[in-house]
Amino acid sequence: MTTSPRLGWKARDFALGGVDGKTWTLAGVRGPKGTLIAFICNHCPYVRAVIGRLVEEAEALEALGIGTVAIMPNDTVAYPADSFDSMKAFARRHGFPFPYLIDATQEVARAYGAVCTPDFFGFNASDELQYRGRLDASRTALVPGARRDLYEAMRQVAETGQGPREQLLSVGCSIKWRRED
Repeated sequence: MTTSPRLGWKARDFALGGVDGKTWTLAGVRGPKGTLIAFICNHCPYVRAVIGRLVEEAEALEALGIGTVAIMPNDTVAYPADSFDSMKAFARRHGFPFPYLIDATQEVARAYGAVCTPDFFGFNASDELQYRGRLDASRTALVPGARRDLYEAMRQVAETGQGPREQLLSVGCSIKWRRED
């Protein structure tokens, strides 16, 4: 288990385009008890393995007052499977109950310190980071009966404003950063 040294920092605002045609900000996705920001993409086998569970957890968290947003940070030129049109199809196919946004400049992913997909950032009602961990023990295949790490952590955040002391970091594909010329 890991204790994140960065807990407590404030969420960074953003204005990103969604697959629904709207521009979304932090205020637009924030829930009354907190916010979950998930950096995901379409092609990563780690994301593809857990996307159904993420959708279920987001719906359960909404009932607790936690707003959820997914942000796609990858270089879409080098990884066309993560294109905006592919994002629209991916969100539709999996029934996303939350906004799915494109971080075309990759500035938001950098501001948050995102390193992989999936990468989860859970904030309390004061926008302070309280969870930087995994969804559950699943990696490239679902683990039946796995402890709901993300859900349990965010439930605690909704109830107390604080996340768990010990957290297991998410594992996934590295973010596909654009090459600087």
